[in-house]
Amino acid sequence: MYDYVIIGAGVIGSAVARELSKYQVKVLCIEKENDVANVQSLANSAIIHAGHNPIPGSLKALLSVKGNHMYHQWESDLDIPLLNLGAYVVAHNKEEEKRLESYVENCRKNGVPEYMLLSGDEAREEEPHLAKSISKVLFLPTTKVTYPWEVAFACMENAIENGVEWMKNHEVVAIQPKENHFAITLKCQEVIETKHVINAAGVNADDIGAMIETPPFKVRGRKGEYFVLDKRVKGFMNKVIYPLPSDKGKGVLMTPQYHGEILLGPSSEFVTDKHRANTTITGLEYVKKNASLLADDIPFDDIIRSFAGIRSTSDYHDFYIKESTNHHGFYYLGGIESPGLTAAPAIASYLVEEVMRVNKQFSPNPNFQPKRRKQKAFTHLPMNIKKKLIKKDKRYGHIVCKCEGVTEKEIIDAIHGPLGSSTIKGIKKRVRAGAGRCQGGYCEDKIVKIIARECGVSPLNVGYDREDSPLFFNETKVKK
Repeated sequence: MYDYVIIGAGVIGSAVARELSKYQVKVLCIEKENDVANVQSLANSAIIHAGHNPIPGSLKALLSVKGNHMYHQWESDLDIPLLNLGAYVVAHNKEEEKRLESYVENCRKNGVPEYMLLSGDEAREEEPHLAKSISKVLFLPTTKVTYPWEVAFACMENAIENGVEWMKNHEVVAIQPKENHFAITLKCQEVIETKHVINAAGVNADDIGAMIETPPFKVRGRKGEYFVLDKRVKGFMNKVIYPLPSDKGKGVLMTPQYHGEILLGPSSEFVTDKHRANTTITGLEYVKKNASLLADDIPFDDIIRSFAGIRSTSDYHDFYIKESTNHHGFYYLGGIESPGLTAAPAIASYLVEEVMRVNKQFSPNPNFQPKRRKQKAFTHLPMNIKKKLIKKDKRYGHIVCKCEGVTEKEIIDAIHGPLGSSTIKGIKKRVRAGAGRCQGGYCEDKIVKIIARECGVSPLNVGYDREDSPLFFNETKVKK
């Protein structure tokens, strides 16, 4: 019998798992995908927003501003990447300048620190590529950029170190309320019993809720498409650039990424299939057209990848972080759309302490270890340290991914780590092998062979991402 079962291992579910590990409770996190952070947390803009957009007085407003501040503690404790860039929200004419003033008022009411208005010319002194049509900007110095996959990995790894259990590739198909607990049935027909259920299922949060009651909100899938500009354009823009928000969300943004790339997007389109994240000519042309309103002379010839993601949009229009009114012990984390990544540390704290009041029912975990350290990427180490590592293990001297400088030893560690992965996408998420300009064109076959060797399987059985996603059907050339 578990005290808490978390359904969903995205950034939010992983953050809650870590928060619960601070107490003497038995916790299990269940994920239907083949990895942590594999759906909504997989494809987003990676921005830690300042808090200018949420409606004042909303839970989104409260937790996004608080979460932004809490990321500094996560950076210290969990060794997550954090880039303090600042952001511009831009206006192009007098009408848009009036709308911009409403976001200045939002900043004041939401407690956003250090914001200020600048003229277009003042902004272009800092960002010379900013579109010449931009007449005024709202400057948000506390806006940051992180690496969402690493945030989820860090939280879940630390949670596991502190006693949390987790299961991947296990889909919840039924939940049955009992007299004083819940019976959760998995697709494999295993039944798990728990005193409390935490529904952190993202785009499927309403579907999970529907297993026991009519859910208090409905989730629609909203698809966003993106372009990635190669990191050799680093410095073209050094701040996050927002258009004025609309009913479609924050709009097409220009977002420098932690590792040097620049992200353009997303588009915004409601979809009926919450699991189909495909790119389209129409969607990508929309991104190009709207990105060109933010900056002049965007180097579109340096695009190295396009992708799409699905994010949840709830008809509740705010974060829904509450206990079920019908079933004591069943908790919803619903409608966690943007700024969900920003609010993640505050959401976890709010749920555990304010909603579930775990601190009033259970004793602190005396063995809780808040620190998690990730080994720095080999390519960024000083030469004397590199030489020592190669002397200790020659596999550090074998560069597999030349674009990102990833070594064979780093890939092996990613396969066998606390949240080890045996897929191409899983290795890319952990050590960035295949994330560079060639997007795996020169190293993917080598990564497949390393995974096959380390896992004792045929290369034909190495998957791209999900459990059943093989890259190959059969061998065409076999050594005799």
